[in-house]
Amino acid sequence: MGIDVQRRALFRGKVVASNAIRMPWLKGTEDFTELCTRCNQCVTACPTGIIKNGDGGYPEVDFSVGECTLCSACAEACDESLFDLTQLSPWDLKAGVSENCLNQQSVYCRSCAESCEPEAIQFSFNSTLFVSPAVNLSDCTGCGACVSVCPAKAIDVKSLRSGGV
Repeated sequence: MGIDVQRRALFRGKVVASNAIRMPWLKGTEDFTELCTRCNQCVTACPTGIIKNGDGGYPEVDFSVGECTLCSACAEACDESLFDLTQLSPWDLKAGVSENCLNQQSVYCRSCAESCEPEAIQFSFNSTLFVSPAVNLSDCTGCGACVSVCPAKAIDVKSLRSGGV
C-alpha cells in the first residue's frame, strides 16, 4: 500500500494539495507512490540535479534549481515499470506567468524568454513597452528553464490535468 501524502501532511499540521511534480515519461502518477520503491536511482541519475526527495522520500522535480532536459536518464535508471519512453509527450506540464511578473510592475525583464529554448514565451510590446509574457502552450515543453531564472518567482510549471496554467 502506498503512502497517502495528503494524510501524512495533515498529521504534521500541514494542509497540502498533491502538487508534486513527478519525472517526465511516467506512465501515470495516480499509483506512483504504490509502485515507486524510493531507491533514489532517478535522483542520482538526473544530470541537472532537479530530482529531489520529496514528502515521504518520493522523488519529485524541483524547477527552482534548474531545468529538465528531457534526457530520460531518470527513466533509464529506474528498475520499476513506471516509465514509458514511447509516449509522444514526456508530460502534460506547461509554464504559466503570474501577476507578480516584473513587466506587470513596469520593470523590463525578459529572463524567462531568454532561457526558453523552444521560444514558447513571447513578449508583445505596446506604447508603454512593458507587457507581460505570453506562453504559447503548444510550443512549451514544460522543461522549467524559465522558473529558476525569474527574479520575481512569477513563473510556475503545472500539470494541465490538475487545473494548472
